[in-house]
Amino acid sequence: MATTSCQSQTPETVKYVDLEKYSGVWYEIAAFPTRFEKGCSNTTAEYQISEKGHVIVINRCSRNNKRTSIKGKAFVVKNSGNARLKVQFFWPFRGDYWIFELADDYSVAAVGSPGRKYLWILARTSKIDEKVYQEFTSRMEKKGFDINLLQTTEHQEN
Repeated sequence: MATTSCQSQTPETVKYVDLEKYSGVWYEIAAFPTRFEKGCSNTTAEYQISEKGHVIVINRCSRNNKRTSIKGKAFVVKNSGNARLKVQFFWPFRGDYWIFELADDYSVAAVGSPGRKYLWILARTSKIDEKVYQEFTSRMEKKGFDINLLQTTEHQEN
């Protein structure tokens, strides 16, 4: 019963995100499977604040022994404390990018969509402590995400 009531409510985001601190490279630690990341490893997301005020998004991954990337833009949703963004890779389509959990030192984040279709656990390093991973996945489970869908992302050290 608790899961049902939890899923009927929109999951809460963090109260505020300092986009300057959030900028930079994030490694995908785990994610719900998506068709656009199928067969990917070494997956990263890079965020840069543009002069025009939006966020430049560059997603990269290795697939079939090739490094691929896609560039997009993210726009902050007003009155969201910078925790809710709309990401656009192909005009005119925009998707939700909500920051649900964020470590105080901006080392780990849990981001996804309010409908719980997407979830990513991101970190500033390609590996995180198992205890930290369990803390973040537990918090997301309490927000109604099916953490059994999470698949860990492989990263090869160069």
